[in-house]
Amino acid sequence: MDEDPPIVIPPLRAEFLVTRQGEGEAAGEGRAGMIYRDLIPGRLGGRYIASHIAIPQGGPVADFVHFHKIGFQTIFCRRGWVRLVYEDQGAPFVMTAGDCVLQPPRIRHRVLEASPGLEVVEFTSPALHETLADHQMELPTGRLARDRDFDGQVFVFHQGAEAPWTADDATGFRQQQTGIGKAAGGVADVRVLRSAGADSLAPCAHGGSLLFGFVLKGSAILECRGAHPVGPCDAFVIPAGEAWRLRDCAPDLALLEVTAP
Repeated sequence: MDEDPPIVIPPLRAEFLVTRQGEGEAAGEGRAGMIYRDLIPGRLGGRYIASHIAIPQGGPVADFVHFHKIGFQTIFCRRGWVRLVYEDQGAPFVMTAGDCVLQPPRIRHRVLEASPGLEVVEFTSPALHETLADHQMELPTGRLARDRDFDGQVFVFHQGAEAPWTADDATGFRQQQTGIGKAAGGVADVRVLRSAGADSLAPCAHGGSLLFGFVLKGSAILECRGAHPVGPCDAFVIPAGEAWRLRDCAPDLALLEVTAP
């Protein structure tokens, strides 16, 4: 048998989906006491999984050095802070609300400490993937290799407080780019949108394989196959080629968006 079988990315099974906070199956406990809420119950054919993860108590996290056999993975901090350490990325650092990382395939890492009420959104492909411990590696490694290639991808630490906001002519919103699209080799991209006073996001359709949205704060009406009120911590998936828009947007609306070509 192959001791290191290749990662298999299943074909996409597209569907329109709205997942609301407080609806669906109850959140379950995962590794290191993390509480996972499923944002894509059907997994889109096994191609993607998204989770709203919380660590309610805070403090030191009982984690270990590990890595994931994945094709793409990003983590966005919605609330609180978390201290992490990554292979060849220097000393441990703190990710706060508005920050996100691209975790390249197989990069060793460890969660060290979290604030009470920490919330992050994790988005991964494929949905079914291995998480493996590495008991031989100690982190930090003592090396700094910002441009190190991990299966064609480069680690990214996006700090929201320092990144600029620009106009997005396609939507009428303001956007904050993360640089993840380039670093991931075009596998997927991540950005944050906010209304900046606009009461609607212009009607649009996308031609990619995925458009995933997660409401960070505020509220709106999602128009796609009907009208769907959405608020904080609600998520949605829009199939390719379908027109959609957000209307009646609250002034503080902020949206995390993950797209794939």
